[in-house]
Amino acid sequence: MPLTVHQFPCLQDNYGFLVRDAASGLAACIDTPDAGAILRELGRLDWKLALILNTHWHPDHAGGNAELQAATGAQAVGPAEVTRIAALDRDVGGGDQVMLGETRFEVIETGGHTLGHIAYYDAADRIAFVGDTLFALGCGRLFEGAPDQMWASLQRLAGLPDETRVYCAHEYTAANARFALSVDDDPAVKARAAEVFAARERGEPTVPTTIGLEKATNPFLRAPLLAERVGAPREPAYEAFAAVRAAKDGFKG
Repeated sequence: MPLTVHQFPCLQDNYGFLVRDAASGLAACIDTPDAGAILRELGRLDWKLALILNTHWHPDHAGGNAELQAATGAQAVGPAEVTRIAALDRDVGGGDQVMLGETRFEVIETGGHTLGHIAYYDAADRIAFVGDTLFALGCGRLFEGAPDQMWASLQRLAGLPDETRVYCAHEYTAANARFALSVDDDPAVKARAAEVFAARERGEPTVPTTIGLEKATNPFLRAPLLAERVGAPREPAYEAFAAVRAAKDGFKG
């Protein structure tokens, strides 16, 4: 039975995600950016929270764990690094599986933004929750990991089916589009950027995206094709990625 995804904005530019397994009626939240907002949405939906699924340890992803657990009794699941700021009932890593009723989430190792970052993939529904690893037209900063680690993580996500819906944790797409246009003149990138700017003018979210769309237009996944533009070798691919990431880190547009 299908997984229902409820998305809502919170904090300055985060998205909260609540998911519900239709067979059991059990719900999970993906990260805990704002416990109060999550509790309000749970009440409005009348959903029972069974699981907290953390992607990484940053406070805007795990900072609400304790409050939510106290209010709901939900079990917290995530990478071991989350214990830097919050307790876990179960720590998981790449290759593990997490069940929400009859929905099976595969855990994908996606370190780079943080060393232990993970993503959750529901293969039956082709839905991925990727935290701060992959963004619409972007990717996370390398706060802890190295370019080769992040490139490998992005390739794992790029290997998912093209139609996979990708739920990333922030609304950064307009800024990402401005950078993409500075390094990539592909017509598909220009067309997508125009769509993004129009959607944001209307106050519409640009999340979720899809794996296929990101492979076609995301400068970080297209890094080897952009190597000359950013003054990097095309191979090894992670060096081209590192150059694109460095260009974005210094971008002022």
